[in-house]
Amino acid sequence: MLPSPSPRTDLLRGSDLRAALDVVGNLGDAADDGDGFARCSVEQLPRLAASELTTLSMCDMRSGRRHVVGVPPGTIDAEARASFDRHFDEHPLVRYHGHEGGQEARRISDSIAMPAFRKTALYADYYRRIGIDHALALPLHSDDGWLVSVVLNRQGRDFSDRELALFDQVRRVLARLFRSTRLLERTRERLNGAGAVAGPPTLSPSLPLTWREREVLRWVAAGKTDRDIAAILTISHRTVHKHLQSVYSKLGVETRTAAAMRAIART
Repeated sequence: MLPSPSPRTDLLRGSDLRAALDVVGNLGDAADDGDGFARCSVEQLPRLAASELTTLSMCDMRSGRRHVVGVPPGTIDAEARASFDRHFDEHPLVRYHGHEGGQEARRISDSIAMPAFRKTALYADYYRRIGIDHALALPLHSDDGWLVSVVLNRQGRDFSDRELALFDQVRRVLARLFRSTRLLERTRERLNGAGAVAGPPTLSPSLPLTWREREVLRWVAAGKTDRDIAAILTISHRTVHKHLQSVYSKLGVETRTAAAMRAIART
């Protein structure tokens, strides 16, 4: 393993710190609502460093089960998620933050040289599939068997030392804001304990839907109401309705029952 970097605050510019304060302020405004904090995190943090795919991932390290909020939605399909899950414990950032107890922001390249990383099964099965080369993880929580991180991903160029230093500057504030929400407790209950729900049916990969539309439709097919789905996916009731309207249009149906029947018929 390569030595852990020491983020250099002298690399930061006045504009970096102003942007960081603005992002932290927006996240503070969203912290009263765990779902809002999750969405705001993945929408706001790419303002500090370009990211083609940004996720907030809550992982039960013991079972490997995860809940992921991402921007843009639909970028990671079910097959790609399954590939990531197969190599979960091999991931350099999962090992560093989840198993070794690392607390600072970290790039994949801080743990393994990129030429060597590109020879791994994780890269071949997952990163190459989604067109991503580099990742930087910002840990928000690593305790009680759970790892929560915001992960920024991009293609072509690694995250710079200046970007790493900037994320490490905001990490502790964001971790405190995350702890002030009940998002982890709700996710833990949904996946592992009280309130856990039976899994929905698998849909055909040929359906012309985004990843989030598929998730909504799967729970519709499982008989869940819009409010149930909103709670399960940690999105708003209005967002569920919006996704369903898009599903109806793409499948050429007018009701949730017809959409579920159409989806199941194509599996």
